[in-house]
Amino acid sequence: MKFLDQAKIYVRSGDGGAGCVSFRREKFIEFGGPDGGDGGRGGDVVAECVAGLNTLIDYRFQQHFKAKTGMHGMGKNRAGGRGADAVLKVPEGTQIFEEDGETLIADLTEVGQRVVICKGGNGGFGNLHFTSSINRAPRRANPGQDGQELTIILRLKLIADAGLVGLPNAGKSTFLAAVSAARPKIADYPFTTLHPNLGVVNCDEREFVMADIPGLIEGAHEGLGLGDRFLGHIERTGVLLHLVDGAGEHAGKAYKTVRGELEAYGNGLADKPEVVALTKIDALDAETLKTQIERLKRAIKSAGPELAEGEKPRAPLKISAVAGEGVAEVLRAVLAFVDEKRREEAEAAPAPDWRP
Repeated sequence: MKFLDQAKIYVRSGDGGAGCVSFRREKFIEFGGPDGGDGGRGGDVVAECVAGLNTLIDYRFQQHFKAKTGMHGMGKNRAGGRGADAVLKVPEGTQIFEEDGETLIADLTEVGQRVVICKGGNGGFGNLHFTSSINRAPRRANPGQDGQELTIILRLKLIADAGLVGLPNAGKSTFLAAVSAARPKIADYPFTTLHPNLGVVNCDEREFVMADIPGLIEGAHEGLGLGDRFLGHIERTGVLLHLVDGAGEHAGKAYKTVRGELEAYGNGLADKPEVVALTKIDALDAETLKTQIERLKRAIKSAGPELAEGEKPRAPLKISAVAGEGVAEVLRAVLAFVDEKRREEAEAAPAPDWRP
């Protein structure tokens, strides 16, 4: 299935049904009077968060969604039925914006959440509604109200506990494949990963979700390479795992390049907790490994996330995803931050209503 994380669609709610002008015409009833019913309400446009979806590909081939018009009123005081809703089924983590791309309408993060985007028009009154003491036989009825129309932007931000960042060919996809059942494309050339991948990682009998995004290069915030458009998929994570290629020219410069792109992107990514690991150590001799680690330590000290008073920067870890060396240590470091975020979210969640 092709991955699509953004779609622009047009939605319109249903018009209300028209009221009816009708009179009783029954034998032996001389003054039957009006009996026109009201029109039905138009259908709403509703967005619903459902399980089993991880892309917006359904909105690639259909961009117009319209709810049904309410049924018109009928004689014998029969009101029209309500129009059917147009339901937009979206995956977890979908944000709904107005056409400007900045005004947030809704953020659907849990399965079962529903939000009404456009309300259907009210049905018109039938002539029975206008009966009064001085107007016993009204011959007027209201048309239904028009529905609402809107152009909206759906933007998917994957929900994961940890995010993988780094330069192209830093070993992110190899690491994800080694620690989860995900099977991302792996090759020895840059930008092998063209869209985000998710994997469920099992560590110490606990599970968390890790997201791998395409690599960043210098100038990504200006559109170079694949740009920074996929960074939104790690905005919801609790920790970033920053992988630095140990076989590269300069580990410190590689680290600073990615940190610079995170800061240019904003949205709090540069302030997230970070675990840094030097990859491909199985391909390095002892002297080169020592040099790269020292370069990385200096870069972390100068360009890493801001630390609390008295806190020391974390030393970079060393891993080889192919050989399995150091992988467990990295996962435990990431899991510590994931547990901390889960604990904070549990404390901040409102207590459930108690009922006897």
